[in-house]
Amino acid sequence: MENQAQHGPASGPVLPLRGMATVSFWSEDLPAAVAWYTRALGCPPYFERPGYAEFRVGDLQQELGVIDRRYAPSGAAGSPGGAILYWHVDDPDTVVAALRALGATEHQPLTDRGGGFRTASVLDPFGNILGLMRNPHYLDALPSRTAP
Repeated sequence: MENQAQHGPASGPVLPLRGMATVSFWSEDLPAAVAWYTRALGCPPYFERPGYAEFRVGDLQQELGVIDRRYAPSGAAGSPGGAILYWHVDDPDTVVAALRALGATEHQPLTDRGGGFRTASVLDPFGNILGLMRNPHYLDALPSRTAP
């Protein structure tokens, strides 16, 4: 029998999430943010239009959108806050150091969570929170389990 607490009623999930589609980061200076993320990610955006640039990121080619803050929803926070999306990285210490060298600042320090989990978050130079995590469960969930 399916676990209803996890999957909802027998008719299917209450919230049928299939994966993260796009995470949106806002910037007052879009060209500078695009240049920063191009350098940090090691690739240019694959899609651009006025006020918006989109990068494909990681094993599943998930989308990171960088958007001119003029297009932020009404009432959007102007300072870091809310949920933090954590991106899996194999070596959080090295990634945090590299991002700090590019101008990111510490939001949450590197923290061992036990069981091989290690987290940190930084603020990009535009005020967005970038969560980083070594997550053994992420690797277990990859279809091909390709590890470096």
